[in-house]
Amino acid sequence: MDIKTLQNQPNIETDKKLQSAFERFSQLLDELRKRKLPDTIVQEINRPINQANAANENPKASRKILKKQQYAIIKLLEKELKIVPKNYYRNTWIPLDMTTFGLPIGVALGTALGNIAFLGIGLPIGMAIGLAVRTEKDKKAAAEGRQLDLEYEL
Repeated sequence: MDIKTLQNQPNIETDKKLQSAFERFSQLLDELRKRKLPDTIVQEINRPINQANAANENPKASRKILKKQQYAIIKLLEKELKIVPKNYYRNTWIPLDMTTFGLPIGVALGTALGNIAFLGIGLPIGMAIGLAVRTEKDKKAAAEGRQLDLEYEL
């Protein structure tokens, strides 16, 4: 089974943002066509493509639909096959790392030094720790061949 092709949107020539979203979605599909994917996954990938092709609304709504469907495909690949775009873990988990690592470190610093104003110092520390951990996960995915040759913009 083949991955379907994304059809041109009617207002793509007039809206640069829609054109950019369309090109990113097309790049994702081109990358996926280079891989041998199970038929069940291809069927699941074709579903958002059909929804994106059916969208013939104004440029802003079409762009939103394209981004939503692209995100759905990326989440499906990550969940089912552990295939991710470049820097996926780094870009996705930064807010969580700040709260998971940063807040406890900030509370501990503030309590130990007797000044809760040091709470804010923990956030960049947590971000740095998380960045190191998530960059390592991205490197591991690349080494195992589970990384697509494109970067996803949130």
